[in-house]
Amino acid sequence: MNNFNLYNPVNLCFGKDEHRQLSSLIPKDAKVLITYGGGSIKQNGVYEKVKGALKNHEVLEFGGIEPNPQYSTLLRALAIIKAEKIDFLLAVGGGSVIDGTKFLASAALFEGEEPWDILAKGIRTTKALPFGTVLTLPATGSEMNSGAVVSRKEIGQKRGMGGPGLFPQFSISDPTVVASIPQRQLANGLVDAFTHVMEQYMTYPTSATLQDRISEGILSTLIEIAPKLMNNPSDYGTAANFMWSCNMALNGLIQKGVPTDWSIHAIGHEITAAYNVDHARTLAIVLPSLYRFKFEQKQAKLAQYGRRVLSLEGTDFDVAHEAIDRTEDFFHSLGIETKLGAYTTDAASFPKHAAAQLESYGATRLGEHKDITPADVITILNATL
Repeated sequence: MNNFNLYNPVNLCFGKDEHRQLSSLIPKDAKVLITYGGGSIKQNGVYEKVKGALKNHEVLEFGGIEPNPQYSTLLRALAIIKAEKIDFLLAVGGGSVIDGTKFLASAALFEGEEPWDILAKGIRTTKALPFGTVLTLPATGSEMNSGAVVSRKEIGQKRGMGGPGLFPQFSISDPTVVASIPQRQLANGLVDAFTHVMEQYMTYPTSATLQDRISEGILSTLIEIAPKLMNNPSDYGTAANFMWSCNMALNGLIQKGVPTDWSIHAIGHEITAAYNVDHARTLAIVLPSLYRFKFEQKQAKLAQYGRRVLSLEGTDFDVAHEAIDRTEDFFHSLGIETKLGAYTTDAASFPKHAAAQLESYGATRLGEHKDITPADVITILNATL
């Protein structure tokens, strides 16, 4: 097992009606900016609950943060933060709203001239404006980690950021919100969480036995609850297991002491930047192709996953191959296509474009072995057309 540090200061408030804690979690004298997305929180009752809980606070609002939050939108919010001297942010939404708010928390105290440098130059955030979250869409685990991703449409980039200053002070996670989530987003959430686990698990065998078993437990849970969730998202038990699985998939626990991959995400981000495909769907496109391309290096772990999670039998070679096929079938069962050609008719030149973009960032050695080159990215993406 590799050496590791585990630090996660987030106060996770999990369960029904936990929004009632908001008034005590945010300082009484704080000037609060609520950030949210397209307005679904005003339809599902979350907005009224949050506003009611903060009736004794000074509160401003900024809505319209997109899926795959756009830098230009966030700059408008940043102007409000500075003009109004906001001292606390509250993200009410899913991963995109939370990611966007993390950028705002960092940019509010950034001393450079161009906030995009935080992402473009990989500047880690050690100090940020305090913020909390009210989760409305389980998927990314952003409510309990210190990472974020922001898109900039005008230059066709989607870049990541992070640092110890980007942990939320608290996160309200109420599974009852799952009942109002559209089917498309439920499917996205399942695939997003599933792939987050795979990026930290599907590498090569190590002595980190407990991490493997926790990862396999999350994967097994997501597969088990998926049809129940899609058929009846109002069931509290199913919704709670879904929300907790999404959180556990990327709260930092299962990545400690083990090698990690993240090449699927790196390549997937380029699909989103070029075509605005949902993040989870880009992962579903890349994962099967990448695992087939890196089959030899991942065969042992694929076989372990096939036996322990999918209950497959046979030789390592056969189980590993079938495990990839079964995983792709799982994505299909959720109504998610796994070929880029299903999302655009203009994909023939994309593999070379994506490889060039990654190379421009210096991302020329991806994967747990740092052996996936831009030329390999082209091969992997060509198999998805």
